[in-house]
Amino acid sequence: MTAIKVRFAPSPTGRMHVGNLRTALVNYLFARKMGGQFMLRIDDTDTERSTTAFETDIRADLEWMSMGWDYEDRQSSRLARYNEVLSRLVKSERAYACYETQEELSLKRKAQLSAGRPPVYDRAGLKLSTAEKEKFEAEGRRPHWRFLLNDADVNWHDLVRGDVAYHMTSLSDPVLMREDGRVIYTMASVVDDIDHGITHILRGEDHVTNSAAQIQLFEALGAKAPTMGHMALLAGAGGEGLSKRLGSLSIAELRSKGMEPVAIASLLARIGTADPVEAQANMTRIIAGFDISRFGRATAKFDLVELEKINGQIIQEMPFDIVKDRLAASDVGGGVLFWEAVRGNITVVSEAKIWWDICSSEIIPVIGSKQVTKTAAVLLPAGPLDASIWKMWTAAIAAETGIKGKGLFMPLRLALTGRDTGPELAPLLAIMGRDRIIARLNGVSA
Repeated sequence: MTAIKVRFAPSPTGRMHVGNLRTALVNYLFARKMGGQFMLRIDDTDTERSTTAFETDIRADLEWMSMGWDYEDRQSSRLARYNEVLSRLVKSERAYACYETQEELSLKRKAQLSAGRPPVYDRAGLKLSTAEKEKFEAEGRRPHWRFLLNDADVNWHDLVRGDVAYHMTSLSDPVLMREDGRVIYTMASVVDDIDHGITHILRGEDHVTNSAAQIQLFEALGAKAPTMGHMALLAGAGGEGLSKRLGSLSIAELRSKGMEPVAIASLLARIGTADPVEAQANMTRIIAGFDISRFGRATAKFDLVELEKINGQIIQEMPFDIVKDRLAASDVGGGVLFWEAVRGNITVVSEAKIWWDICSSEIIPVIGSKQVTKTAAVLLPAGPLDASIWKMWTAAIAAETGIKGKGLFMPLRLALTGRDTGPELAPLLAIMGRDRIIARLNGVSA
């Protein structure tokens, strides 16, 4: 059985957004679920917009997500290989030179559309005589090169879309190389996939037409096209498209908001599938529950509110050992006791700092009932202030004042934290300390 090999092939022309990451994640999960390999291929042939800074960001995002790759390559190091393949296609009469400028091609398309015809390239370059080509060369024109599509149906079984069929007369012969010598994705990607033994291509549905042409290109180069899977594109919560150059929902932005990598993966692994989105504690569980066949064709919407909810669910179950270094870096103390007390009331780890400051720094207490708070100050038990005193203490306050339920507990919360909602107070008493508790119950800032 052939080993599974997939690839994620980002162009370093902007920061990764959740749509890009979803493609990477699907490939990563598929490879790990199938016991295969996951490749990172940097598609950096767009020299005008590709930057090392963006590439560094992409790598950092993948590493932060714990999506390690097994091997890598970059297209800018393979230019000689692409030229070699182009020469081979020219010799086999599957590639041909074209001399139109972009302006001339644009005018052709407009004329076709005005006449009610599809804007399919007319193969004028294929009809040029040697003399005509020499004339263009003498004028300083350099050719771009196109792949000659066969007039035939291209069919494949798509892992997401099911059976797909394209008749190639509806498509223009795709450009393989620009007049300035820059290779186009259509050819470079196919050559890379052949050379690296890629078995499955999982990408967005915006590549379906590319795939139809590329399948013929695979065949022209004597290779079998990989198995294809084209997922519906991801949109924002309002249905808007995502753009890495606009920074839409970038991974860096989500990271700065305090989203956990496993929360992002939990959502992206299920969004657009028939399965419910569930908060998973680790990538191993996400891999175990992944199934490419569960993805549907409807546009999936990424909702930040849903991600925040999942993030909170993960935080609520997160062990102290996982966050202790991050808490220490924010000067949050209290150890396991404090973390387990507050984690159920926060959405991101950084919010623990809010409750640490409430417990350990000066606040202005809110006195909702002097009767309750004054009595509580007097009846605060002697000895260690741990969670075990809470029941006895509040029972004594209720017996003394005749006040119970919310009328008792809300004034205590307001006085001790200055807030009307939050974690259970019992485990926080030891962190606040006796002097601070009594001062706050008496309405004194402490």
